Amino acid sequence: MSDFFERVAQISSRSKVAERQAQTEEATKTSVILPFLQMLGFDVFNLDEVIPEFVADVGTKKGEKVDFAVKIDGKIAMLVEAKPIGAKLGDVQYSQLFRYFSVTEARLAILTNGREAWFFSDTDAPNKMDGKPFFRFDFQNYDRAQVEELARFQKPNFEIEAIVEAASNLKYTRAAATYLKQQLGDPEDEFVRLIGRRIHEGSITKAVSEQLRPAIQSALEEIIRDRIQDKLSISFREDRKPAPEPQPAAEADEPSPGDVVTTPEELAGHLIVRAIAARHVPVDRIAIRDAKSYCAILMDDNNRKPICRLYFNSATTRHVGIFDAEKAEARHKVSGPDDLYQYVDQIEAVIKSYA
Repeated sequence: MSDFFERVAQISSRSKVAERQAQTEEATKTSVILPFLQMLGFDVFNLDEVIPEFVADVGTKKGEKVDFAVKIDGKIAMLVEAKPIGAKLGDVQYSQLFRYFSVTEARLAILTNGREAWFFSDTDAPNKMDGKPFFRFDFQNYDRAQVEELARFQKPNFEIEAIVEAASNLKYTRAAATYLKQQLGDPEDEFVRLIGRRIHEGSITKAVSEQLRPAIQSALEEIIRDRIQDKLSISFREDRKPAPEPQPAAEADEPSPGDVVTTPEELAGHLIVRAIAARHVPVDRIAIRDAKSYCAILMDDNNRKPICRLYFNSATTRHVGIFDAEKAEARHKVSGPDDLYQYVDQIEAVIKSYA
C-alpha cells in the first residue's frame, strides 16, 4: 500500500502542475488522466486494455464518443469521461456517460477533470448510471481513508461486485452523514421528538421540544469531540510503540532515550499539532521525537520535515519554534501548549508544504 500512496502523491503533483499550465482537455488527458489510469495498473498504450475515443452508437445518435473505455479480461469494465482541468465537474454535461453506460457491459464510470475524479455506478437501477457519484477523489486534497478506497479500483484488485456493493454502502453512509450534519447544525422537530421520546417522560409538546433542542445539540457536539479525542489518543499511543525497523540516526543533541522524559505539556502540544494538521493530512503522519533541549514535532517522523519544536523544559520561560517551507525556525514565547493555536496559519503552511 505504501507504494500506491507514493504513486497517488505523484499524480497529485501532476495535477497541481496541470492546474497552472494545462489549457485544454487534451493537455489534461496527457498530463494527469492517462497517468492516473496507469497508476491504477492499466496499460494505456494497449488497445486491448484502454480504448481512446470509444464509440458505441446509441439509438439514433451515431458517432458519439466517450474519452476512454477500460477493458478487463476482454470486457468493457469502466468508462472514463475527461474534462479540462479548469472545468467544474458539477457544471459540466456528461450525457455520453449516461447513454453509454446503458448499452455497454460497464458498471463503473469515471468523470474527471484532472483535479477530481467522480465515480458512478448503477446502485439505484440496473444498467442505469446513478445521477450522483458514490465516491469523489480530489487529487490535491485527500486523506488515507480515501486513498485506501481508491485502491479498490486498481486492476489487480478490481472486483466489480465488491465495488458496486461498496458504492451502495457509501451512498447510504453519505446520505446518513449529510442528515446527521444537518441535525447537528439545526435539529429538525421530528429528530428532536425522536430523541425526546427516549429521554423524556410524558408528551413531547412544542415547549418540551424547545427545551430539549439545545441539550440534544450539545450532546451531539460532545460525542463528536469525544470521538476525535479518542482517535487522537489511539493514534498517539500507536506512534509511541517501538518501531519494527531501525530509525534514522538521532540528531547530535539527542541523548539516549533513558535520559529524556516527555512531559504532559509536550504530549499535549503534540496532540494540538495533530488536531491542526487533521484538516490536511492523516494525523498519524504527525510524529513526536523528544530530545534533551527540545521536543520535536515532525512530519512522517522525518528530521528533514520539521513542523515545530517545543522548548518547554525551562522553569521560567517557554518557547515554540515553528518552521517554514524553507526549514527556517521562528521562535515565539508562549505560556503553554494551548498557545500553539495562535500559530495555526504557520503550522498549516509548513504541513501543506510537506504534504
